[in-house]
Amino acid sequence: MNMTAYTPLARNSDPITSHAAADQSQAMRHAHHTAILGALRTGAMGKDDIAHFTALTGVQIARRLPELQKLGLVRPTGRTVRSDTGRHEREWEAV
Repeated sequence: MNMTAYTPLARNSDPITSHAAADQSQAMRHAHHTAILGALRTGAMGKDDIAHFTALTGVQIARRLPELQKLGLVRPTGRTVRSDTGRHEREWEAV
């Protein structure tokens, strides 16, 4: 995965503690991306199914899918699937 495509999480003018937090967040984001891609490589699925497969929360996945899409690693299939609550959600696939 191309780490240079990530948006910086701390400005040059931010204190050292902000840079440390950004570095930790970057590592966590990378781990989330890896887990989500691993799930989607087994087949297309919605956010809730990805959550069950990875043990990540739906919020974590919802934030990461657009990042992965921007990186060209995932895309919506154009279909919907039922969420855990019975609502429709987009189905995603690895590219």
